[in-house]
Amino acid sequence: MRTDLYDYHLPVGRIAQYPARIRRKCRMLVLDRCNGSIVHTRFEDLPGFLACGDLMVFNNTRVIPARLLGCKAQTGGLVEVFLLRKIARRRWAALVRPSARCRPGTVVEIDRQGAFSVVIEDYLGPGKRVVRPLCNGPVAAALEKYGHTPLPPYISRPDERSDARDYQTMFARKPGAVAAPTAGLHFDRVILGRLARAGIRSAEVTLHVGEGSFRPIKTDTVERHKLEDERISVPRRTINRIAAARRGGRRVVAVGTTVTRALETLARWNPSPVETWDRRGGRPEKTAGDSDLFIAEPFGFRVSDTLLTNFHLPRSSLLVLVCAFAERKMALGAYAEAIKKNYRFYSYGDCMLIL
Repeated sequence: MRTDLYDYHLPVGRIAQYPARIRRKCRMLVLDRCNGSIVHTRFEDLPGFLACGDLMVFNNTRVIPARLLGCKAQTGGLVEVFLLRKIARRRWAALVRPSARCRPGTVVEIDRQGAFSVVIEDYLGPGKRVVRPLCNGPVAAALEKYGHTPLPPYISRPDERSDARDYQTMFARKPGAVAAPTAGLHFDRVILGRLARAGIRSAEVTLHVGEGSFRPIKTDTVERHKLEDERISVPRRTINRIAAARRGGRRVVAVGTTVTRALETLARWNPSPVETWDRRGGRPEKTAGDSDLFIAEPFGFRVSDTLLTNFHLPRSSLLVLVCAFAERKMALGAYAEAIKKNYRFYSYGDCMLIL
């Protein structure tokens, strides 16, 4: 598939720079992939589109304050270090800018008093380095004190104190992501209460969202694009609930593309029928590991029946996944309708429910 088939034009003014004041009142486009029909509504109406016994699966990853701003100890030149993932004890893969002037051995002072700095240790690729944080105490505590919320590049403003809260879902418990699973940002206790009263169950997975979430597909064809590995973990309780929902004829609702990737990765690790996953002989043996699964059409979804998702960047792996789930022309037609109706796009924007 040519990459340009997943392109569309979005006016810059449609990119949400801040979240809606009350998240559950954001707009929601509902697309029925059986007949292509579209309904315009509000996210708070979500329970009305689901049925008693349906299972919603959330991503409980927590975004870390991974963006560090400092200066070179030798020259005072400004440097940005964007931690991507921990690769060994006290060693991280990171994006460093400007990278050309940050050779191995360079010390980047994050705190001018010497309480926190980063040493550039090795090359990993264009713009990427192995870095070693230096601080007294846990690195996580230093990041909370000195790090910045890693807002995506299409949010054209510096991060603010409110972003530390706003760019985090209410399910965030497992630190490790450098981008938020944005479909989960719309939920609050009010909407969860309504879902529970409607008999809709919930479960969680962990997928630590990496930098690939930001990266557009630059190859001419989709098939040549490669995703970075992302760490996935699916607890036994979630596996049991998925199996029970499937046996009962209920839907598994993936809250976001990250959940979809986690569930479909699990299905490819374990070929047994989903309905038997909670029984002897059918239980998945592998439930955690790294995944580079790239979901593109045609794709046989084994677990995800319904998808709740935000609107994604053109030529992105996330948009390609949505087009695999809903069929490309139908999905891009829904995007065109959302643009026409002045929906707000991307991380802090409105959402789409694909039935």
